[in-house]
Amino acid sequence: MMHVADLMTPRPVTLRENETLGAARERMERMRIRHLPIVDRDGVFLGLLTHRDLLAFTISKLAGIDDAAQAEIDAGIVVSEVMRRDVAVASPGVGVRQAAQIMLDNKFGCLPVLEDDKVVGILTEADFLKLAIGLMDELERMRGRAERTG
Repeated sequence: MMHVADLMTPRPVTLRENETLGAARERMERMRIRHLPIVDRDGVFLGLLTHRDLLAFTISKLAGIDDAAQAEIDAGIVVSEVMRRDVAVASPGVGVRQAAQIMLDNKFGCLPVLEDDKVVGILTEADFLKLAIGLMDELERMRGRAERTG
């Protein structure tokens, strides 16, 4: 059986609870990620901030606000004020199928992976897509071998 530890992204980028939305936006853009686990100074998991959460706090361009004004607003909002606290999590030993079912049933884009309340990984939709691609490649290889021997 495959476990979350086999598929997760280890040591994900995190953000401290006292950092701002501006820091979150910059980190997400620079690292090309959509989920940021929020931790305290001891690394204990407190919640999650997603790209969708950032979008909810972004003033529409239709309002005529420019990037500098949005950055000023972002600098005044601390992530602990807007992060999701009621977050489903997984442990490294949970089966991948069970984790996938939780994500699918709840329409979650990720599951933070915790060990002793600290973030050790994150399991995302992208991790499952990589798995699916790998399985499809293996299936094609198996079909090719079967055709050559059959």
